[in-house]
Amino acid sequence: MNDSSAYTPPAVWSWKKEGGGRFASINRPTAGPTHERDLPVGRHPLQLYSLATPNGVKVTVMLEELLALGLGGAEYDAWLIRINDGDQFGSGFVAVNPNSKIPALWDRSGPTPVRVFESGAILLYLAEKFGAFLPARSDVRAECLSWLFWQMGSAPYLGGGFGHFYAYAPIKIEYAIDRYAMEVKRQLDVLDRRLAESPYLAGDDYTIADMAVWPWYGTLVKGQLYEAGEFLQVQAYTNVLRWTDRIARRPAVQRGRMVNRTWGQPSSQLHERHDAGDFDTQTQDRLAAPR
Repeated sequence: MNDSSAYTPPAVWSWKKEGGGRFASINRPTAGPTHERDLPVGRHPLQLYSLATPNGVKVTVMLEELLALGLGGAEYDAWLIRINDGDQFGSGFVAVNPNSKIPALWDRSGPTPVRVFESGAILLYLAEKFGAFLPARSDVRAECLSWLFWQMGSAPYLGGGFGHFYAYAPIKIEYAIDRYAMEVKRQLDVLDRRLAESPYLAGDDYTIADMAVWPWYGTLVKGQLYEAGEFLQVQAYTNVLRWTDRIARRPAVQRGRMVNRTWGQPSSQLHERHDAGDFDTQTQDRLAAPR
């Protein structure tokens, strides 16, 4: 175990140095914009500013699912926010999300634009706006919302906890990795037990709860998140794997996962989405070119 006994927390903490790790250059203990930059605005009612991290994928999957239902009011422009470059600290982005995290949404379909931030809030807002993927029956609706908020409360342990210390921290701390690996495996067991009872998290139907959980835990059990599949022995969670594969086969999910994606094979990327035609191979390859 790494010896951390030499460190004694000071009486008053102060920010004297960057913490190190992959995202050190964009971490700071204060909020607000660091520079002036207006956000672009497209022609559709919904303007999304995001990146295809798990939290961003939730929303693009939801929008593509709504469009697949024929709900034209869900047409959207998806603008790329490069978080490693600090785009989320521009004045325009901070105006739509004071927390400076992706995703963020402007709904310009009414006389007064509405801002929505936090991925779970966006999913719920869109579900209520379009009357889709949110059960009407009170008991099933409660189940759906319970799993939606379970994800919002659980993901920080997976991302900021396990993911940070296992994949991004400048030093490996056995205590931290063990603590968060244990919690992530507990969460996977929670999901696996639930999915042994029903095909989807809220019951028989696919809902925003599945859209929220899948980009995080589905990616994890397929070995595509933090390269931690073998470490966490994810193949043991057979019900989660079945559910994951079922959702991954949905065409809208496949499209949504591509939007605002800037890594992986060029054919899996669509840096910005402004029209359904952007998924055409020629446009996709052009937008995926390095810049």
